[in-house]
Amino acid sequence: MTSRFTKPKRKLRGSGRLVVAALAALIATEDHAGAGGRGESRIDSAQSRIAGEPIMAIVSLRNQRITVYDAHGWILRAPVSSGQKGRETPAGIFSIIQKEAEHYSNLYDDAYMPNMQRITWSGIALHGGLLPGHPASHGCVRMPFDFAERLFDETRLGLRVIVAPSDVAPTELTHPALFQSKPVAGVLAFASARASEADQAARRVEQAKFAIVTASRATAQAMASVRLAETLRLRAQARLASADSALVSATSAEARQQAEDAKAQAVAGLAERQENLAAAKADLQAKQDSVKAAREAAAAAENERAAAAEAARQAARELEPVSVLVSRTTQRLYVRQAFEPVFDSPITVTDADRPIGTHVFTAMERTSGDAEIRWNVVSLEHRDTVEPQGRVRAGSGRDEPKPADADNAKAALDRIIIPKDVLDRIPGIVPRSSLIVTDEPLTSETGKGTDFVVLLSGEPQGGIKFRKRGSGTEFGNVRPRAYQTYWRSPAAPFW
Repeated sequence: MTSRFTKPKRKLRGSGRLVVAALAALIATEDHAGAGGRGESRIDSAQSRIAGEPIMAIVSLRNQRITVYDAHGWILRAPVSSGQKGRETPAGIFSIIQKEAEHYSNLYDDAYMPNMQRITWSGIALHGGLLPGHPASHGCVRMPFDFAERLFDETRLGLRVIVAPSDVAPTELTHPALFQSKPVAGVLAFASARASEADQAARRVEQAKFAIVTASRATAQAMASVRLAETLRLRAQARLASADSALVSATSAEARQQAEDAKAQAVAGLAERQENLAAAKADLQAKQDSVKAAREAAAAAENERAAAAEAARQAARELEPVSVLVSRTTQRLYVRQAFEPVFDSPITVTDADRPIGTHVFTAMERTSGDAEIRWNVVSLEHRDTVEPQGRVRAGSGRDEPKPADADNAKAALDRIIIPKDVLDRIPGIVPRSSLIVTDEPLTSETGKGTDFVVLLSGEPQGGIKFRKRGSGTEFGNVRPRAYQTYWRSPAAPFW
């Protein structure tokens, strides 16, 4: 079949094409030579079915491999190169929080990082790069250039990225503690109505702005008429003054009569010009009042537009995936949606001194009707159960990922007690929503413009410890693209 990931390649400018070509040639040489013990280096894709939209990517540090999954299984797989010793890629749970097709590092000599997909504001990202066959980066996850481009074209902000010490795979499961969707038909209609209102309000703003332009043009014309009337009045005054002078200097009866006639005409002309000036000024005042009214209407329309846009944003947000995190350490439940916190609340994890593990439960798709949701789980094993990072076994690229232990994940859910009033406050679950159950507390990497970031304690975190956390605007050489929405528009289907 033809993979849905195959798309025309973007063109690079100038030296960028030469650099990428040279690196690609080097990678090809290593592939043929089997250099560095990199094992299976080809990019694999599922051939038995049409791939769906990616819902998560799992990076195996042990196998140096990334696998992308849709709602029905893996769809794409490729080798990677993660962080070298001392600057290890941190194991944990992340999501894509920024995308930049042409990105240059502001930390490492302006290094080219094509098709960058950021997963922490402190600088950890997925991007195209050189793969020597072993961990070699400063903390990022390098992928083959072609794969990075294809993946970039398919992912959305918010895609779950799991960095695991071993190679793990999702397992489907059911459990009463897993949230089910609330009816979304009414919410979708409400969101569509708010979006329509926002569009109408935006059109009213444009109409109000056009009215200001029209009124301003009319005011400018009225101003010109006032200036002309003022000039004609001054000329009439000058003729009257000239007639007065001629009358004073007249020496004969005929000359006096002519001077008196000229003065009478000048007086009548001045009176007419004064009336015209008064009318022009009145018209100008009316036009100026129209401009003022148009500006006030435009301001009111803009306020209405802003309110409608915010209402539409809030309504659309109700349809975005929801992330819930339960921490055994803090005995609290946290909720985020569309990269923003919703609320947090105390809950109970029984047998609190016993580890519960780290499990990511993901809502994949609706099974029927408006409420049934299919869930899967990925469980992260700890360092003492897998080989050390950097020891990539020969042929490990072909190893099948280890499915999550559904019984162990269900046992973790059995230990969570969430009060009903807290459950009622959790927004409606839609596909790509998630529940994270973990021993770990919230990390400082969770913040503005992120989903939950969970770092596995006891794992090497050199690639993140020496980095200063910032925000998207603090990273140099970033050329933003049109990735403003979290997942999709309110009018699009959500299943």
